[in-house]
Amino acid sequence: MYQQMMEIPKKYKVVALVKTNKVRASQLLPLRKALKGQVEFVCVKDRIAQKALEKSNIPGIKGIADELVGQCLFIFTNMSPFKLNVLLAKNKIMMAARGGDIASVDIVVPAKNTGIAPGPMLTEFKEAGIPTKIDQGTIWIAKDSTPVKKGGVINEKLAVLLGKLDIKPVEAGISLYTALEEGLKYAEKDMVIDVEAIRNAFAQYHQEAVSLSIEAAYVTPENINQIIGKASQHARSLSVESGFMTSETKEQILQKAEGQAKGLASKAKGYSPA
Repeated sequence: MYQQMMEIPKKYKVVALVKTNKVRASQLLPLRKALKGQVEFVCVKDRIAQKALEKSNIPGIKGIADELVGQCLFIFTNMSPFKLNVLLAKNKIMMAARGGDIASVDIVVPAKNTGIAPGPMLTEFKEAGIPTKIDQGTIWIAKDSTPVKKGGVINEKLAVLLGKLDIKPVEAGISLYTALEEGLKYAEKDMVIDVEAIRNAFAQYHQEAVSLSIEAAYVTPENINQIIGKASQHARSLSVESGFMTSETKEQILQKAEGQAKGLASKAKGYSPA
């Protein structure tokens, strides 16, 4: 393990840590498979890792060694820690509940035949507020019910019951606690990115930049058609206003002149000399 921790960090641009005190092994297996070839996961005893990292000459690595408190998992990769954190967030899974877990979604128990024989389990269904009936020697859930809403606490008895019904109401994943990229260390809060918010912000900035460039007549490949269209519209308006006839504006100029003539004639009819 010591030799491993001396050699692996030299192969990658990014060294990251994940706190695993609330992480289950079943969460890591899908991640290892999904990120195979891009990410290397390494579990090493803290003291061994600290001794190895303290003797490493990688810039900033001693700052990672200082973070080795509690249960930790090392992640090595060449991708940006920001991208890695986004990938980890996308690879969350739904897991069976344990007593004291918080429901990630509304827990809906559908009406169905549970296949469970009548007995003490009837009491557990009743305590959870799930209506049941006995039919053909098994417990049937009479109608859809929601024993716990999103954000609610799942007690021990309900967790066991949900497990028997194969209902997985807890969303689980991992996120980076700290990361080192080519000498630059990032804290947990630095690596949390709201992708949708950033996408919307860039779209807004782009639109504002396009509007400004059109107003300033600063020509780019993206705005050339709009600038020419705006200039053309201004030219037509000026032509009509000044009475300068072109093949495109003559009808508007004549219509304007006709309207003005009719208005003048109407006023002349109502005029009487003093």
